[in-house]
Amino acid sequence: MEEFRRAYARLCAAPQEAVLRRLRELGGAPGRGRLDLAAQSLSLETCGALGRLLPGAAPFAEVVLGDCGLSEEGVKLLLHGLCSNTTVKSLDLKGNNLRTVGAEALGKLLRQNKSIRRLILEWNSLGVWEEGFSFFCQGLGANNFLQRLDLRNNQINHQGAGELAVALKQNASLQELDLRWNNIGLLGGRALLNCLHSNKTLKRLELAGNNVPSDILKAVEQAMDHNQDRQTILSETQNRAYILSKEVLSLKDEKTKQFLDLMDTIDKQREEIARNGRMSAARVSQLQEALDEQHSIMNSLKAKLQMTEAALALSEQKVHNLGELLNATKQEQTSMAERHFTELQQQKQEGADREGRLLRDLSAASEKNLLLRNQVDELEKKCKVQQDQLFQVKQDLTNTTAELKLRAVQAEERLEMEKRRFKQSLEDMESLRVKEVDHMTQHIEASERSMQDRIQRLEAIRIALEEELSQVKAAALTERGQAEEELIKVRNQARLEEQQRLEHLEEKLRLMTESRDEAQNCYLKQKQMVAETQAKVNQLSLHADGLRRRLEELQQDLNSKEEEKVTEVNKVKVELQEQIGHLQAERTAQDGLREKIAALERQLKGDGSFPASQMPYQVITARHCWTKKVKSLCCWRS
Repeated sequence: MEEFRRAYARLCAAPQEAVLRRLRELGGAPGRGRLDLAAQSLSLETCGALGRLLPGAAPFAEVVLGDCGLSEEGVKLLLHGLCSNTTVKSLDLKGNNLRTVGAEALGKLLRQNKSIRRLILEWNSLGVWEEGFSFFCQGLGANNFLQRLDLRNNQINHQGAGELAVALKQNASLQELDLRWNNIGLLGGRALLNCLHSNKTLKRLELAGNNVPSDILKAVEQAMDHNQDRQTILSETQNRAYILSKEVLSLKDEKTKQFLDLMDTIDKQREEIARNGRMSAARVSQLQEALDEQHSIMNSLKAKLQMTEAALALSEQKVHNLGELLNATKQEQTSMAERHFTELQQQKQEGADREGRLLRDLSAASEKNLLLRNQVDELEKKCKVQQDQLFQVKQDLTNTTAELKLRAVQAEERLEMEKRRFKQSLEDMESLRVKEVDHMTQHIEASERSMQDRIQRLEAIRIALEEELSQVKAAALTERGQAEEELIKVRNQARLEEQQRLEHLEEKLRLMTESRDEAQNCYLKQKQMVAETQAKVNQLSLHADGLRRRLEELQQDLNSKEEEKVTEVNKVKVELQEQIGHLQAERTAQDGLREKIAALERQLKGDGSFPASQMPYQVITARHCWTKKVKSLCCWRS
């Protein structure tokens, strides 16, 4: 406010002291959004300064310039500044004797200003000059923001009332109009009454002290009541439509949340399945590496055998060379024969012991194979049980879909029956529909919960199978480790025997052939053991492939279930859209009823066969019947 006062003092060459004093008082007052210069005689220079300061966002929401004795030019300058103002909501120009120039400036203000909601023009002379007042009425018709207009004591005649009626037909924002204490008369009252048929926003029209007949005043009051009822009904319908839209949006949000939760669970399941696949692939790679190691060990054994054969060839050459020496040592051989015989017997006993040990190992390996086969059979039985459970789940899904279809058919039949009985019991039909929708939603939620429980059970079974697989693989690994330890022991023993035999080759050439035969037999047995282990590994890989295929089948079943859920959600959305379409059709029917009632009211008012005393009563009874119908329809929609 202090800045406004300084700007005023700067713009005026000779500022008025009364205006400056008033601005100081307003600056210290608590209500700083009001410019009150009432009963201050404002000069033309002051009006020009105010007209320069008011454009744009002035720090005022209300401007009071009543009884200021404004001149025509001063009013023009002030209103020209207010044309581009965006903050003033209320303008008071009471008692300023506004005439033609003032009326034209007011018309321009109403055309250009978009912020003024309340305009007070009491105790002026706007209706005396017809051209200026018609320009004012044209601006009022083009304005769509003004809500309250006070034109009391403005000498408005029936022609000015006709201009106002034309403006009110175009205006769609004015809610209160005060025309008391003018000279409107009978013709002006009829013109205003006729314009109310097209204006549905005006709620209050004061015509006291205008020589207007009582029947026209009553008709105007009835039209105002009708507009008020219409506004209340429109507000109620808008509120209800807003509430319905909120409910629909909340339902959509809930469905989307449920769908997102399902998608999250499915993504988690897919991630777990991918992890399990990676683990199984890693385990298979480990088994392949172990097999490669065994192959490398076998190749090393073959190389050692080749070395031993080469050594045997060298030993045979030495035997040929020592043939001559054998003739000389025949006598010594006879003496040493007994010793060799005893040594041979000992070696035979050792070979028999070794054969017994190997047979025991073979029996233990066969028992382990039987145990593994039994475990495989149990796993196959469990998989068959899981397949049966999946088949049962599919049957349950088909049953639930059939039940849903049957219930949908029943619901359609009920809807047809309810359409036939629509005129008799609207409220009963709505309650039955709500109950059916609740029952369907509850049933769908229960089915979704049951499906989720079954999916969780299947996941638990899958996890148990994976644990059993891990146990079987661990057992196979332990058996492989034992077999490798046995092979290492056999290799160590073979190395010791080879060293002993190499030390005694020259003395025991005949025995070397027998030991070679025994080594070949051991090698064949070891080959058989390796082949058996390879067959076991192949069986385990085949079993793992079968489990992978079963996991893929489970994934396909889950995908089919997801598609079925999406179709069910789409069906629910389609049903909701159909219900919304029915509600919109009912709304159009309500609008048609309202138009018919308005036409009947116009016919009753325009028809001259009815007496003037009976006309208001009939209109009132028709309006009450219409309001009852609208309330019943609104209750049914809610």
